[in-house]
Amino acid sequence: MGAGHTHALYVHEHSVVHRLAPEVKIAAAFAFVFAAALTPRHAVWAFAIDAVALATVITVARLPVRFVLARMLVVVPFVAFAVTIPFIGSGERVDVLGVAVSQPGLWATWNIVAKATLGVAVSVTLAATTEIAALLRGLERLRVPAPLTQIASFMVRYLELIAGDLTRMRRAMSARGHDPRWLWQIRPLAACVGSLFIRAYERGERVYAAMRSRGYTGAMPVGDVGLAPARQWLLAANLPLIAGVAAGVALVMGP
Repeated sequence: MGAGHTHALYVHEHSVVHRLAPEVKIAAAFAFVFAAALTPRHAVWAFAIDAVALATVITVARLPVRFVLARMLVVVPFVAFAVTIPFIGSGERVDVLGVAVSQPGLWATWNIVAKATLGVAVSVTLAATTEIAALLRGLERLRVPAPLTQIASFMVRYLELIAGDLTRMRRAMSARGHDPRWLWQIRPLAACVGSLFIRAYERGERVYAAMRSRGYTGAMPVGDVGLAPARQWLLAANLPLIAGVAAGVALVMGP
């Protein structure tokens, strides 16, 4: 039940990317997303450079392409929203397959899809090469407030436990003939969720009291892990540096 178990997004490998310190990968991922967000939407070539650089990292990390693409499906709702913009947007109209659409709307769609895809891809890569416990440890080394990392740690520890409780409660309800198909049949499920919340709250109180009695002061003890070597920072900086240079050149060149 500890936070060090392997999560569904993690791919167990021994690549160079996996061996990088977690704080190095987190900082590089955030810097890459920031650079991609600054890239002008008309700079298609800059987004292509970002995509090639990120694909290189994924290849070096030996992540299965199908695995990465499957986890990137989370971006579909953003794409579904974005594709409506050319039809409802204003401005100059252009014909696409016989349909008049907004040219600014097309650029807005491209902007959303490109940046969302890059952001999700780098997030999937980070999660696939770093275990949850290491991610939390990396956030602590990056001076993220301890209460936030501790809350995230406890959430990871007990999320599966709470999900298991919910599954058992729903199974018990089904065994007693509960088969909700209509909105007015949702009341028993609402009562189930309320009961689950109370049980989770009481469990949290008991766990916190037990930890306080054992000397917990708001931070979990960690061993002497040392600082990440400078060569790791230099290696990880290649990805955001490429994206940053591309964004800078695109901003200087203009549309």
